[in-house]
Amino acid sequence: LPDGTPLPEVAAILTYLAHAEPGLRRGPTLWIHDWPGFYRWTVFLAVNIYEGVLRRSYTQRYAMPLAQAAPSRARTLPDDIDAVVALAVCQGASQRIHSAFQCLERETAGRAFLLGDRMSPADIFLAMLYAWYNQKPDLPKCTWITTQVATHPVIRPIWKRNFEQFLDFKWHAL
Repeated sequence: LPDGTPLPEVAAILTYLAHAEPGLRRGPTLWIHDWPGFYRWTVFLAVNIYEGVLRRSYTQRYAMPLAQAAPSRARTLPDDIDAVVALAVCQGASQRIHSAFQCLERETAGRAFLLGDRMSPADIFLAMLYAWYNQKPDLPKCTWITTQVATHPVIRPIWKRNFEQFLDFKWHAL
């Protein structure tokens, strides 16, 4: 922040910038005309998708080693039990993420973007998360929004700089 205070968390950063930057309130590039919708989708993305991405990527943070959780049963546990638990956490997270993206597909029917016919900062957050998740054929709206964000003239060079080496699909190159 201007006073040097760190502001972590994407949802908090987007909300702060949306209020601090007048250009985000009335375009021409980004637009927020539906503040309740902006808050809703920013929090939804953070809670339902970003958390799932973290759970899928860092399963060790979400499941304690079973021998540690149940020391009295440690001798009876199979050697690979922690790997099985990690796989279950990862698969459960993937299912939850997909379900949340399917919700976005349903909720955005009839609209171009999350908040209407113009891109908002919430769409940029969605695009980042969807690019990490990877393109799915049953999520055409999420694919479309991500393509619009990654190929936007202002965002394309930022996307390339930050995602070029990390993503299998090169959205910005479309």
